[in-house]
This record gives sequence, structure tokens and C-alpha cells, in this order.
Amino acid sequence: MSQDPDATTTGSGESTPGDSGSGEPATAEPRPATYYHLARAVLYREYLIFVRYPANAIGGIVISLFFFGLLFYGGRLLAGQALSDSIEGIIVGYFLWTLSVGAYSSVSNDIGSEVQWGTLERHITTPFGFAPVALLKGVAKVVRTFLTSAIVLAVMLVLTGTRLSLDPVTVVVVASLAITSVLGLGFAAGGVTVLYKQIGNWLNLLQFGFIVLISAPVFELPWTRVLPLAHGSAMLQRAMVDGVRLWEFGLFDLGLLVAVAGGYLAGGYVVFYYATRRARRLGVLGDY
Repeated sequence: MSQDPDATTTGSGESTPGDSGSGEPATAEPRPATYYHLARAVLYREYLIFVRYPANAIGGIVISLFFFGLLFYGGRLLAGQALSDSIEGIIVGYFLWTLSVGAYSSVSNDIGSEVQWGTLERHITTPFGFAPVALLKGVAKVVRTFLTSAIVLAVMLVLTGTRLSLDPVTVVVVASLAITSVLGLGFAAGGVTVLYKQIGNWLNLLQFGFIVLISAPVFELPWTRVLPLAHGSAMLQRAMVDGVRLWEFGLFDLGLLVAVAGGYLAGGYVVFYYATRRARRLGVLGDY
């Protein structure tokens, strides 16, 4: 009489399949992945991309410094002392612009690449949903952009001989909230990319619009504070040029900064959700 090879015999002569003898099941049920595991995987992916393709990351830093060199040395030849008197504001504005471009392109360009590569459906079928995966990938790229932009900022300060107030908590919090609104714009652009595919020229054009938003006259035109980047740029100027700390800002300024960041991020999420849902309804989600 044959016996089940996966069974073990107990003292009473009964066999219990799958029992290892220690009271524990032979194979434990796999635990479902959490958002912590997703965030860790996405951050690790960005780290691997940075390590495996360092030439690309270094190239981005060199290009940013090249354009700043043109702006600084060319402007000094043309404007002379006028540029030197406003160099602190130019450095802060350029630093915020590099962060903004990184936050915006982290979502819009990444989604466009997923569409082109034909891997977009993999994100749709994850248990987390497409939007949380795209958002965490965007946050991971923003973290990397912060590191590269910090290097650009350090080189700019050395080249120009400028000194700024660099309180880490104030700079990180204000800059992060400022570019959160741009992350929302990137979400909206990513959703439109999924729906209409080839609109890269229009998306790239919007990056130059960030310059207008960063330099918006928020004191002369208070209504511009509700635009992306405008209010955050003014606060970052006060923090890095005038040395204002985070806890020294008024409650209204901080509340408006948070409200603008959250409003544009939520609005971009809504556009992304409905655009991708319409793409699925039309059957063009994975088309390119």
C-alpha cells in the first residue's frame, strides 16, 4: 500500500499532509506587498538607473551648468553691474527652475516612455493601481533631482562667489512644496500623453513657462500667488537671500503654499485619472 510522500505519521498513526513536525505549515502564504515595498522598489530602481548610467546623470549636470554659464557670463558682458546686483535672485530662480523641470518631466516624460516602450499595461495591472505607481516614481525622480540640483547650486555659488542662506530644513520644505504644484502639472500632462500620445513639443514648451512663473511679480500682482511656483519662488527667495527661516514665515504664507501645492497636485491627479480612464474606454491605452 503506497503512502503519500508529503505526509508524516503522528504518534496516533494518523498522517497529516504538509505538516513539518514543528506545528508550522510547510509553505507560508505570501504576504501582500504594501506601499512601503512599492516605495522602496521605486527608490531602488532610481538608484540603479543612476549607478548604471552615470554618464547620463553627469551630462544633465553639465548641461545645467553650461546654460547657467551662458546666462551669467553673457549677462555680465551685457548688463555688467546690474547683473551682479541681482545675482542672488538669479541663482535661486535657476535652482528652482532645475527642480521644476525635473519634477515635471519625471511624470510626463516617464509616462510617455512607458507608452512608447509598451510597458504601460504592467502598471495598470499592479494591485496598487496606475496613479500611485506613477506618483511614487515621480517622487523618486524628484529626490534624485534634488541631489543633482544641489550639486548645480554648489557649483553656481563657487563660480559667482555668492553666499546664500542655506538652512536645510527651510530650503527643502519650501522648495518641495513649491515643486509639488509642478508635479501636479506633470500628472495632467502624463494623462494627456496617454490619451493623445505624440504631444512632446507642447509638453517641452511648458517647461519654459516655468521661468515666467518663477519670476512672477507676486508683490505687485498678489493674485499671481495662486499660480504654480509663483508663491513658492517668492518664499524661497526670502529664505535663501534674506535668511528667513521656516518658522519665521507667517501662517498665511505657509498655508497658501500648502494649499497651492495640494490643489494643483489633486487637480493633476483628477485629469490623469479621467484621461487614462477614457484611454482605456477607447482601447488606445497601449497604442503608440
